[in-house]
Amino acid sequence: MKTLLIPTDFKLHSLNCIPKLTQQFYPHKLNIIMVHTIGVTDSISELLMLSRRSVEYRHIPDAFYKACNEIKRDYKININEIRIEFFYGNTVAAFKNFLEGNEVDAIIDLENYEYELLTEKSSDPTLLMSRSGVPVITINTLLPVASTEDEPQEELEEQTV
Repeated sequence: MKTLLIPTDFKLHSLNCIPKLTQQFYPHKLNIIMVHTIGVTDSISELLMLSRRSVEYRHIPDAFYKACNEIKRDYKININEIRIEFFYGNTVAAFKNFLEGNEVDAIIDLENYEYELLTEKSSDPTLLMSRSGVPVITINTLLPVASTEDEPQEELEEQTV
């Protein structure tokens, strides 16, 4: 089983890489974590309420939840779960802890994809991804899904698909 982290702004286009990933990592089942990064506030009262936050979830459209469920249903042989998370933090150390806690094997970088910041505290995940020490796999979202009959890829190294 492989755990992949996909940074997202909850637009449906960010899910287009999943069929390619199921082919690339076949026969492994995938745990997919869709993550939006949000910087931590300096306000003590907001920090105290951070564990009870649900206000960010209002930015996730129903169509995104529905598409995640459809993908999981269509690829149930290849996908164990698709989870939606928010990462709250500004530092590489905090991001590394998040990745370790979620046992992330690789981060998916969506080439040709412009992340939209959902809130004033949202942050671009690119810098955190590149400095995390976790392999980053670049997926070109403009390429069509190609079928391959190659051996399954065991190594997770920086690569472009």
